[in-house]
Amino acid sequence: MPTPREQTEQLEHQTLSPYAAKSAHSRGRDRPTPPCPIRTAFQRDRDRIIHSKAFRRLSHKTQVFIAPEADHYRTRLTHTLEVAQIARTLSRALRLNEDLTEAIALGHDLGHTPFGHAGEGALSGAYREFDPSARFHHAEQSLRVVEVLERDGGGLNLTWEVRDGIRSHSKGMEDLPKPSEAGPSTLEGRVVMYADRVAYINHDIDDALRAGIIKPESLPPDCISALGDTHRARITTMVTDLVEHSRDRQQVQMGREVEEASNKLKDFLFEHVYQAGGASGAETERVGRLLKILFRFYMQHPQTVPGGAAAGPQGQAQLARLVCDYLAGMTDRFAAQQFELHFFPRRWRGP
Repeated sequence: MPTPREQTEQLEHQTLSPYAAKSAHSRGRDRPTPPCPIRTAFQRDRDRIIHSKAFRRLSHKTQVFIAPEADHYRTRLTHTLEVAQIARTLSRALRLNEDLTEAIALGHDLGHTPFGHAGEGALSGAYREFDPSARFHHAEQSLRVVEVLERDGGGLNLTWEVRDGIRSHSKGMEDLPKPSEAGPSTLEGRVVMYADRVAYINHDIDDALRAGIIKPESLPPDCISALGDTHRARITTMVTDLVEHSRDRQQVQMGREVEEASNKLKDFLFEHVYQAGGASGAETERVGRLLKILFRFYMQHPQTVPGGAAAGPQGQAQLARLVCDYLAGMTDRFAAQQFELHFFPRRWRGP
């Protein structure tokens, strides 16, 4: 009698699109592991990500707005969940592998720094002070988390397809690639790439409006005309358009009008929200100073960094890599606590 996993694998062959990734045909893991009798390889990856420490820390990492006092601003975790929800909707409508899609979506931002966009820029600059050839990018760091850093240096040993989707999900300020251009190798990975863009465009507009950074009338009128004048309407338009232009095809793409409007909204956010400093320019500067000062402190005191004492006096690049990993993994709260621990004067209580 077939196991539950084998039954699921058979159902994938019977019901999924011919262009979908099949778990039974995964390119496998770096370290071969006996199959689970119940879960497919992609389901197993999803579970490993959800149970990881890096995933739990996302709840205390900034999405855009630094240390907001109100409860309803997105965090990196709620962003991840919104991406996963949109990606699963798309994947199911396109008859792609929903388990693979969900695993990629849940793992795509594990490498994000504390303090959102401001933190990533500051950490990248601090890292290059000690290793000019280095660069920091959150997608590469997310891959490093699942391959190297989790489980005390053993990594999560995920399948190739999940790791490929995590590595290739982000295009930053760039427009999303055309179907003929480089990107994730699976359609499921491309679904997550689009879902990430759909999610952050819409929830960051929502948060920016709530914060008073922008006003409804400042949104580009042609984008509102093409996509809708509410949060719900814009997501519905973008998701519906993706399904209409990708269904039963060996590609994932938007129609021209919706894609152009989406790209224009993305550019609007970078100019008026992200580069303007999420909460304020002053807060962005404070974040930059905090991370740079901590980076320099850890380089001068390697014994305070996990594994730092073993880097040796000649291993500056190796130590800088460890410091970068340590800082990137911090939550906003823990980074602030570390700064206070090392640089705030303590009360003298006397003998």
